This record gives sequence, C-alpha cells and structure tokens, in this order.
Amino acid sequence: MIGLRLDGYDPDLHHDAAVAFCIRARDDELFSPRHQHRKGQLILALHGAITCEVENAMWMVPPQYAVWLPGSLPHSNHVTAGAELCFLFIEPAAVVMPERCCTLKISPLCRELILSLARRTDPERAQMPTQRLIQVLFDELPQQPQEQLQLPVSGHPKIRQMVETMAQEPARWNTLGQWASVFAMSERNLARLVVKETGLSFRRWRHQLQLILALQALIAGRNVQQTAQMLGYDSTTAFITMFKKGLGADARPVSDGRVTASPQLKRPAPPQSVGRPARRETARRQVPYRPAARRRAAVGFPSA
Repeated sequence: MIGLRLDGYDPDLHHDAAVAFCIRARDDELFSPRHQHRKGQLILALHGAITCEVENAMWMVPPQYAVWLPGSLPHSNHVTAGAELCFLFIEPAAVVMPERCCTLKISPLCRELILSLARRTDPERAQMPTQRLIQVLFDELPQQPQEQLQLPVSGHPKIRQMVETMAQEPARWNTLGQWASVFAMSERNLARLVVKETGLSFRRWRHQLQLILALQALIAGRNVQQTAQMLGYDSTTAFITMFKKGLGADARPVSDGRVTASPQLKRPAPPQSVGRPARRETARRQVPYRPAARRRAAVGFPSA
C-alpha cells in the first residue's frame, strides 16, 4: 500500500479509464491539504474513516461507504489513525457519475471489483481482462445508492465558529438563543443565517453534526456509553434513539472496520426530542388468526 498523498503519483498524467490504489494512512500524513484532480475520484473506506471537506460541506465516510468527488473539485481529506482506503480515479468522460459530491453505499460486488482493479500491475492494466473488469465496474458504479452523510458548512465566520466549537466541545449543547448572544444578534437573524448558509434549520443542522461526531467516535472504538457521554447525553437510551432516527442503524462500536449490519441509511429527519429519553411506545397486541366472523368480534366489530 502507498500513503495518503500517493507518494508522488499524479493520476492526471495517466489516461487509463480507471485506476485504483489501496492506501494506508501513515501517522505523519493523516491530513491531505486542499487540492484537486482533473479526474473524478472515489474514496472507499476499508478500515477507519475519512472526512472530506469541499466547498460548503464536510462528508463523512465510514467503512464500506465511499465519497464521490467529481473532477476538478477542490477538497481536503482527514483520516483516522491506521485508516485503510481505496482510491479510484476515473476519466471524466468514461462513465456517467453524479455531478456533485456525494456519499455512496458500496455493494459487496462493487467493492470487490474496485479491490481487484487495485491489485492489477501496470502491464496488466492494458490487457483485455482488466478492460472487461473496468466495464463491469462502470456498469455497477452508477447504480450505487446515495446516502446523506454530509454536514453543510460555509465560509461564513459565524458558521465556522459554531462548527469548530461544537466539534471541540460536543457535550456543550448551545441553543440558538445562546449562540445568538455570543454573536450579539437576534435569534431570528441567526436562524435565517444558518438556513441561508447551510440549507437546514439550526436544530436539524446541529443534529446532523452530532450524527457525524457519533460515527467518528464509534469508528475510533468508543463504546455506546462513552459516545453518549461525549455528546452530552444523560441517557444512553436517548442517544441510541437519536442515532437510529438519523441513520436507521444501531449505535455500536465499529473498531473492526465494518459498520454494523442495518437497514440502509435514511435522510435525517428533524429530531423531535433530542437529549430526552424517548417516549416508550405501547407494543401492538398480536391478534391470533381466527375465521372472519370470530375475528370481527374479537376486535369489537359487529358480526355480519
């Protein structure tokens, strides 16, 4: 494996339709400063995680997911210690991919195709078996579902200050009113600024940041209780409820390099009671099967 900065390799100097490399992040290069490529780039997280920052957004990539960066899009990367990744560079006209940055849920087939391409030597890349592999990969890539694992940010100094403060002190849950006091402005004006700069309400935007911070902590090996405490939750149950509502997955450590098996990620919904224990729902009574007439009587309907 080569390092995060490709050890001097420039993908734009080569004209292969697709080329892949497996990357192991070294301790002295956990951050790759802002740069861009003519080629599109898919970054697949194999172990650990990577956070990509592009203009006005940060993208979180946990294991078995990937972030797609269209060609010529300036970006910077920050990885967790010991992270293992796969970089796939694609010629802009080779396959139709999303025009904007996005996170993709990578299927096992697509993952193995990328890893197989990464194992090919320079002489093998020009041979027909590799070209057929690339064609199958190009058939599969556009079919991968997009997921919502981004945090909208902006260059506005007030938004930046909130992001940095909340990331450094995740247990400090400043309300919109408290932030408005910090900035000496009204709540209404700050709320409008957040929507204008991020496209989300303050509450939903803060909730999305908490999800990303939670994923980072779980990937780093923290257990659920530690992660809940880090984020300022008095109740582990309330944290689990928030996590499942946002991601449709159980909150579990993923230090083995894999996200827990779970339903697909769903678009985060505005939290209804973040920080409070979830209201216990009454379980539905299971009614055994009965013939129609008896079943109507059992649930209070008049008999036919």
